[in-house]
This record gives sequence, C-alpha cells and structure tokens, in this order.
Amino acid sequence: MSYPDPRYFADTGQVSATFRPADAPPEITFSSGGTCSLLSTDQDSGGLYGLYRWDFAATASGPGTHFHKTMSEAFFILKGAVRLFNGEKWVEAMPGDYLFVPPGGLHAFRNESGEEASMLLMFAPGAPRENYFRGIVEGLPAKLGTAFFLEHDQYNVED
Repeated sequence: MSYPDPRYFADTGQVSATFRPADAPPEITFSSGGTCSLLSTDQDSGGLYGLYRWDFAATASGPGTHFHKTMSEAFFILKGAVRLFNGEKWVEAMPGDYLFVPPGGLHAFRNESGEEASMLLMFAPGAPRENYFRGIVEGLPAKLGTAFFLEHDQYNVED
C-alpha cells in the first residue's frame, strides 16, 4: 500500500489548522438529552472524513442495526459504557475500546447503562452526517420515512 496522491502542491506549508476548545458547546441536542459536537464535518475536512463527539444522557438511546453503502464508521469510547453491535454480537464497550465498521458492515450502538457516556464517531470518507443528526432532532424520520434514511445512506435492518 502506498500513500494517496497529493492534495496540496505548494512548496511551503500554510496556516490552515482549526482549533476547538474543550468547552465549546455542542451544536446538536437530542430529545434524550444527549448531544452531538461537530468536531470536523465533511466540509471542514474537504470530504476526507467527519468526526463527531456523541455525549449520551443517562437515558437509554441509540439507533437500531443498520449499515452504510458509501462510508465506513468508527467508534472510540471516551467515557462510560456503550453497547456496540459488531454485526454478530453486542459488546459492552468501555473507555479506550474501539470498533471499526467498513462500508456494508452491520452495526448499532446504545447507551443502556443508566449513566452518561461519551464516544467519538468518525465517518470516512466524509458525508454531511450532521444533516442526518439534525434531521433526527427535527423528527424527519417520522415525516419522511424510508426516504430520509436513504438520503443519508442509512439502511436500517430489523432487530
């Protein structure tokens, strides 16, 4: 395997980094009380990836089993216990645990611990996933049904 083709062609570097302080407020709040912080959207990364911090409230929440056709998804647990489904079984993931799901891989996640929990979610290549998260808050799945999920490359599977 080799490095990808260059995306930057100047002979000197440039000032282009972005910084987000730890105390920045989350951009999305869910009805469960959990939040989502948009650390790097697909727009921020030039389509390379999307990175989000998902903070669960103590109430049970999380999507059912699904897969994506266009992107991989990765989970890194920061705090608490998060149940992760790897396509075969549920595992109780703790801080430092990591799950990678390639395109087409069945997966799901839930906080059922009764405690707050936090994880990083990464999608690669980047996709406007924050629009999916905002759509959940706005109740679009109930209004648009399957069309909403297909628009956001989410193929739900009966649990």
